[in-house]
Amino acid sequence: MELADIRTHWNQILDSLLAQDRIAWLAFFDARLASFDGKILTLDFSDSRKLGAAHEYSETRLKQHRLLTAVIKECLHIEVEIIEI
Repeated sequence: MELADIRTHWNQILDSLLAQDRIAWLAFFDARLASFDGKILTLDFSDSRKLGAAHEYSETRLKQHRLLTAVIKECLHIEVEIIEI
């Protein structure tokens, strides 16, 4: 699986995420798919951060990462780890 393959299916992944958890969908819909090395999917939020304020959502973000990885596994049949830059 290549990054381009994940990009091709990203809308399907987001639609499935939305069906399960709207808050998680809101957290990831503006992410850019930065890289994928076969295991680690790196999401880039640099554009969205310029509009946000400083808040601590680490506990919620972990839950959202688990849900996103589950949806990717369901849609693409691959296991990934999510990191953000």
